[in-house]
Amino acid sequence: MVMSLDNLRGFALATSSSAFIGSSFVIKKIGLKKAGDVGVRAGSGGYSYLYEPLWWIGMVTMILGEVANFAAYAFAPAILVTPLGALSIIFSAVLAHFILNERLHMFGVVGCALCVVGSIDIVLHAPMERKIDSVSEIWQLATEPGFIVYSCLAVALALVLMFWVVHHTEQRKMLAYVAICSLFGSLTVISVKAVAIALKLSFNGVNQFVYIQTWFFISVVIICCLVQLNYLNKALDSFNTAVVAPVYYVMFTTLTILANMIMYKDWDSQNATQIASEVCGFVTIVAGTFLLHKTRDMGNTQPDSDSLRADCELQEHS
Repeated sequence: MVMSLDNLRGFALATSSSAFIGSSFVIKKIGLKKAGDVGVRAGSGGYSYLYEPLWWIGMVTMILGEVANFAAYAFAPAILVTPLGALSIIFSAVLAHFILNERLHMFGVVGCALCVVGSIDIVLHAPMERKIDSVSEIWQLATEPGFIVYSCLAVALALVLMFWVVHHTEQRKMLAYVAICSLFGSLTVISVKAVAIALKLSFNGVNQFVYIQTWFFISVVIICCLVQLNYLNKALDSFNTAVVAPVYYVMFTTLTILANMIMYKDWDSQNATQIASEVCGFVTIVAGTFLLHKTRDMGNTQPDSDSLRADCELQEHS
């Protein structure tokens, strides 16, 4: 299947985004560690990392990646752009191996290869971008019953995780943090795509910022991003980067694709073979990310220092 020019542009932007974002995980992790040595750790509710230059460098790197990702959504459908986030896992795992001494086992290398193969499969079978002429069209899609139900369920579940699950469990805290990021992340992607299309149309001479709907989508992006940033910091500070990154990717991508299927109906223009190929590509990526997850400790000859510190904290609170 031949890629359209817009899909090719989206692919290039999404790939560069993954390089920046994957690097930012490691840079921010170093900053969080340094900040935790002199102040209250982010995982314990502290904000000392705000005074750490390395954390801000990681933040700027992530912003550059998100800008590239933001631009990618203006050219290509989310079904193409979002799964390519798997490449950021490869960048973060390899850098963590060499910089953070979070050893990458041979099975981890196989997991990275699976992520690449799955990404290529999705790119080759991605649907064409839906033609949208105004933000009003996006608003009409967003106010259909199916997407309203999804949005309400996503926000309600995230609030339950934030105000009950996180405070009543230690074993599932990492999954709770990641789930909160992913639920809000799926709504972020929907809104980011709307804003990106609004900018694209505005640059082409059709001003979309005269519509109140555009500013509503911008507000959703800001609020959701702030929530994601807070809980992603907690996850990164408390748990191994090689665990957080793949689990976050799988959960975030699954929910994002689901949200886009409900709202934009990206698969309406495709046949069963193309859809099956995309599903197989995504399953291949999921297999790769979980292989990275399951073999995360095989390359380590001694327990990770963060894990030991976390165990000590749990014993002190019990």
